[in-house]
Amino acid sequence: MRALTADEVRGSFVNATEPELERLELPWWFDATLWDTLDYLGWVDPALPERGYLVSETSFGVVGIILRLPKNRPRGRRALCNLCWTQHPGQGALLMVARRAGRAGLNHNTVGTYICADLACSLYLRGLRRAIGGGRMPETLDEDARVRRLRDNVEDFLARVVDSDAPRPV
Repeated sequence: MRALTADEVRGSFVNATEPELERLELPWWFDATLWDTLDYLGWVDPALPERGYLVSETSFGVVGIILRLPKNRPRGRRALCNLCWTQHPGQGALLMVARRAGRAGLNHNTVGTYICADLACSLYLRGLRRAIGGGRMPETLDEDARVRRLRDNVEDFLARVVDSDAPRPV
C-alpha cells in the first residue's frame, strides 16, 4: 500500500457523518506506519472500542469506512476472518458492520463480515503477527496470491458499502 497522508485518510470516509469525522482520531502510530507491510490501514478507536476504521486503496479510489464492533463479544468459539482467512479463538475475529454510504446508509442499511478484531490482517498474512491459539488455514497458495486475495476481499467489502445496489452474498 502506498503511504497515505492524514488528509487523504480523513477525506476518504464514505459512510461517516460530520460529527463522526470531527471525532475521528488517527492512530497514535500513524506517522510511524510501515506502509509496505499493509494492504489496508485499519485500527480500533481506543476511546470508543466499539468503533473501528478501515481505509484502503481500491480501483475506485481511496475509500475509508467506519466499522461498528460488537459490545458483547462472544467467548469460547473459533472464528475465521473473511478477509485474510486467519482463524482466531475467542474474540480474535468479530462480526464488524459498516453503514452503507449515501441514502442507503441514512436508511440504516448495513453490511458486515468477520474481520480480525485488531484489523491486522496484513500482518497475519505476512507472518509478522501470530494468532494466539489460532493461525493460518493450511493452503497451497503462495504469499503473493494470498495478498491478492486479501486485497480483493477488502475491495469487495468496500464496494458493498459504497454501492447500495451491490449484490448481497448468499
